[in-house]
Amino acid sequence: MLAEVVGFLRPRPGSVLVDATLGEGGHALAVLDEMGGEGCLIGLDRDARTLQRALERLQGQACLALFHTRFTRLREVLEELGIEAVDGVLFDLGVSSLQLEEAERGFSFRQPARLDMRMDMDQELDAWKVVNEYEERELARIIRGYGEERWASRVARGIALARKRSPIDTTDRLAEIVKESIPAAARRTGGHPARRTFQALRMEVNGELRELEQALPQAMQALASGGTMVVVSYHSLEDRMVKRFFFEHGSRCSCGSGEDDCTCEAEEELRILTPKPLRPSEREVKENPRARSAKLRAARKR
Repeated sequence: MLAEVVGFLRPRPGSVLVDATLGEGGHALAVLDEMGGEGCLIGLDRDARTLQRALERLQGQACLALFHTRFTRLREVLEELGIEAVDGVLFDLGVSSLQLEEAERGFSFRQPARLDMRMDMDQELDAWKVVNEYEERELARIIRGYGEERWASRVARGIALARKRSPIDTTDRLAEIVKESIPAAARRTGGHPARRTFQALRMEVNGELRELEQALPQAMQALASGGTMVVVSYHSLEDRMVKRFFFEHGSRCSCGSGEDDCTCEAEEELRILTPKPLRPSEREVKENPRARSAKLRAARKR
């Protein structure tokens, strides 16, 4: 949803923008092009590998400051740079295509690899420890809560029984255990039966919901008057969190004016620009199937 992101952020010469999930730099490159070499783009990513790819892609661009860090350090980064307010903040959540394609990272149930799933390879907790050391009840809670897996208790039981025989070391073995734990009739719909469990483990390993909950207030506080926050999420729990945050701090226009002519005298900190989340076009989904579940929400600081 590149065009939509750029449209809401409204980058222009002199803008100061934050890409809090830099990835390989696709959004950043488009934003920098609009800025025309004037202003500043601050990029954050906790994955050193993708950050290096972004650095190579953006090499030669002016107005660039990249940081290997979590987006929960947004406030600290801005303080380090001496920046009091920014014109826009972007969050493009979830796992990147690069992370999924690198089999050794252990994100995918489709490729055999050691269980890992860390976005930041310097952190201690990985998927192996979650699968092999968490109590069965805690595993069930994670798989049900983060994966929204109906058969979470059965999957957790299957994992607990299997690891008694020997540690569960690899993605393919875990995927097979999950598959065997789910009733045959339930495997016929909804894609690969291990998809939800792997998603839940990844979110636990990387603390994705906790990170987002801490980062949203920091982003709102960092925005200058008229600055925009854009969040692209791929998981219903993330989208609900963003929706709730915008609702608690924002309002929709009630005066009937255009966006730039709004005269509502609301006291809320944010004006919600997307009463309903935007979804990718059919053409984009066809070109990039991973975009199918994307939801974009945006709000502008009053």
